[in-house]
Amino acid sequence: QVQLVESGGGSVRPGESLRLTCEASVSIFSIKTMGWYRQAPGSQRELVAQMSSGGTKITYADSVRSRFTLTKDGAKATVFLQMNSLRSEDTAVYYCNVEHSWLGTYWGQGTQVTVSP
Repeated sequence: QVQLVESGGGSVRPGESLRLTCEASVSIFSIKTMGWYRQAPGSQRELVAQMSSGGTKITYADSVRSRFTLTKDGAKATVFLQMNSLRSEDTAVYYCNVEHSWLGTYWGQGTQVTVSP
């Protein structure tokens, strides 16, 4: 089992910033990829940003590239999503996602991000 603990969501105005944190209960060396997805009301869940466990490959959605940055905490299974210049269309529930090398796919419980004037 992989436990994911998310934090950092909230309500901000357009142009402001938030940082999301996700900590996994397993070793970083047992993880293939770790990152964030989001789901807005009435929409499908979509990839926001994802990195390989070594941090050498990071993928961003086109809509967030240059505004969001995904980083990790050294050798820990913890990732941070720094979200700058937030827009109303970034409003969604954000889910941490882990692809474990042999246990499969895991999701966090979700954290709400609301961007409104």
